[in-house]
Amino acid sequence: MPELPEVETIKIGLRKFLIGHMILNVEVKTPKIFSGEKENILNSKIIGVRRFAKVLSIDLDNNYSILIHVKLTGQPIYRGPNLTNPPAISKKVIGGLPGKHTHVIFNLDKKGILYYNDVRKFGWIKVVKTKDVEKTGFIGKLGPEPFDGLTFEKFKSILDSSKTKIKILLMNQEKIGGVGNIYANDALWLSKIDPKESSNLINDKRKKELYDAILKVLKEGIKRGGASELNFVTPDGTEGNYQKHFLVYGQDKKLCVRCKKTNIIKITLGGRGTYYCPFCQK
Repeated sequence: MPELPEVETIKIGLRKFLIGHMILNVEVKTPKIFSGEKENILNSKIIGVRRFAKVLSIDLDNNYSILIHVKLTGQPIYRGPNLTNPPAISKKVIGGLPGKHTHVIFNLDKKGILYYNDVRKFGWIKVVKTKDVEKTGFIGKLGPEPFDGLTFEKFKSILDSSKTKIKILLMNQEKIGGVGNIYANDALWLSKIDPKESSNLINDKRKKELYDAILKVLKEGIKRGGASELNFVTPDGTEGNYQKHFLVYGQDKKLCVRCKKTNIIKITLGGRGTYYCPFCQK
């Protein structure tokens, strides 16, 4: 599932492409993905795009917003006057654009279009009043996120109060917003912490190292345009490249590049693949 860097990359792209456009029409080809009244967003101008952990909010000048959660395979892709000479779309946009996996089409003024593609159809789009965005379902339950509210003191308090395995805790969106499997794996490797360690047993020095590592890997992910390991693409339809810079995620059976003493192993924690070096991460 796209994580904070991937959704931040989508936000940055959508801000560049969408702000100033007016929504003229919405074609909903798969009703289960779209909820709310589309009439509430017609003939309204896009004035901003925000991100709440893994959820996007496209804000309109009529006090309504469009929430988008891309989940596993959602792909908001823009074509129009704010993207001159658009690049060829990635092969990860299965079926083309538009294609059989295009479920919602926002027709904009000046011949702009925002497509929403989703192979698995797990993602969703909701029309809500802007004043209700921060208390809508998933968003209202989010914990503080890195770069916005998650100070080291708050991070330390979250770890101190939980006996949960640290990898599982880092991915709990109600505790810490935005961190998912890829970046939790890489941050734990970078800080040399065993992903199975109980959160409250990590000493303060190592907590700070982990906190700093989380910020570092997330910044790197944003710098690289996110990870297109699976279906993630940017709003221009191209791929990010953090997958070329994974520290430990996906490196099962490969020699640890830091200690060079043992191979990375893969286990399952909380139902997710977890990669670590048994020599380095203790």
